[in-house]
Amino acid sequence: MMRHIVLLQWTETATDQQKREAETAFHNLPARIPEILDFFGGSDRGLTGGAHDFAAVFTFADVEGWRAYQDHEAHKALVADHLKPILAGRAVIQFDD
Repeated sequence: MMRHIVLLQWTETATDQQKREAETAFHNLPARIPEILDFFGGSDRGLTGGAHDFAAVFTFADVEGWRAYQDHEAHKALVADHLKPILAGRAVIQFDD
């Protein structure tokens, strides 16, 4: 098993609607990309300073499943349509579980 974790920071000009649409798009990915075995994610609760705004945690069977996700049109559309317009920063990590 492999985990892929994404931490995102939104621009100051990102609207609440844009943030909700991005989160919804993330939650819709498992239905469109069969290589995603498990997903959970959500917006930061704002309990500490310096935190990212959104986190997404994916589980894949292996690196090939993660690569299929990366190349999938649904993932590319999420990035182009929902993330790029409001993305200020990101951090990612992949590790074996």
